Amino acid sequence: MDTKADTGSTPLDTLKLVVAAAVLLGGLVGYYYYVDVATVIRALGVLVAFGLSVVILLQSAQGKSLWRFINASRVELRKVVWPTRDEAIQTTIAVFVFTLIMGVFFWLLDMFLLWLTRLLTGQGG
Repeated sequence: MDTKADTGSTPLDTLKLVVAAAVLLGGLVGYYYYVDVATVIRALGVLVAFGLSVVILLQSAQGKSLWRFINASRVELRKVVWPTRDEAIQTTIAVFVFTLIMGVFFWLLDMFLLWLTRLLTGQGG
């Protein structure tokens, strides 16, 4: 009986992921290896390596799955009903007022408990 889960990954997909990681790592190593080259050119090299590794990554099954997830997330993000500016301001003010009230409440509670503790222990008098 085979209990291994089917991940849909093939050895070719694994190779693509390894190559993508190697390209990205190569870009980073190149950035630090060629210190005598201008920083702008080295940074462009890293960006090119990053872009190339993303392209290679998206060719694998995991990369395609990630891309589908990103697109589905964007669709769901568009479905969200965002508050208007006035609603956001009113909510922010309500949060600040409630925070202020709770802060004063806990400050007074702390003062009362301090007074009670000093009374019971005989300190401060």
